[in-house]
Amino acid sequence: MIPQDEKNIKMSENIIIVDGDYIDGVAFDLIVNFERMLDRKIHAADLSQWIVNIALDGRMREGKHETQVVFLHDKSQATLRYFQPAHYAKELNQQAFNDPYLGEFIINTIATGSAFAEKETVISDLLQTILAHKEVRRIMVVPNADDKATWNQLKHLFDTPDADEKSITLFAMQPMEGGNFKQQILGYSLLNAMGITAEEINNKIK
Repeated sequence: MIPQDEKNIKMSENIIIVDGDYIDGVAFDLIVNFERMLDRKIHAADLSQWIVNIALDGRMREGKHETQVVFLHDKSQATLRYFQPAHYAKELNQQAFNDPYLGEFIINTIATGSAFAEKETVISDLLQTILAHKEVRRIMVVPNADDKATWNQLKHLFDTPDADEKSITLFAMQPMEGGNFKQQILGYSLLNAMGITAEEINNKIK
């Protein structure tokens, strides 16, 4: 990844917001389950590939795009445990990478307090700011979908005229009660980033 100048951060046409603690927990569960199923070691997910997968699931199309990616995490968690690269401050914050089909992805990280409500408040405030920016056209959010209050808060947040003007996709491990946004299943993007293919799974099931 390429270091970025902090002063150059700005709103982009595409924004991805991620609860880093949540996706790390989901990744752990998938690794445990699929190591048993496939009878092999499952490596940490390729973070760059996972981000590209999220963008594709969010219906981004080929082009020279600029996409801002924001990871929120508990300040007590310095790293992602099941992704590479993993260290929030040293390897991810103010970094960028280029995908040959989708353009540049710029990553920033935000450490929040240990209280669950604090992270949810930061995400809510951040999304309200993003919704107010006309230049932002596409928003993809990977929240803690296991928490019903969080999901309902996002449903309420996106039930606004500003949200009507944007393409919004939320990710969860299973279909959730809908709102003014599209939904995608989170697990598919993670399995791909871990190098697990549908063909391998099907061959093992046979």
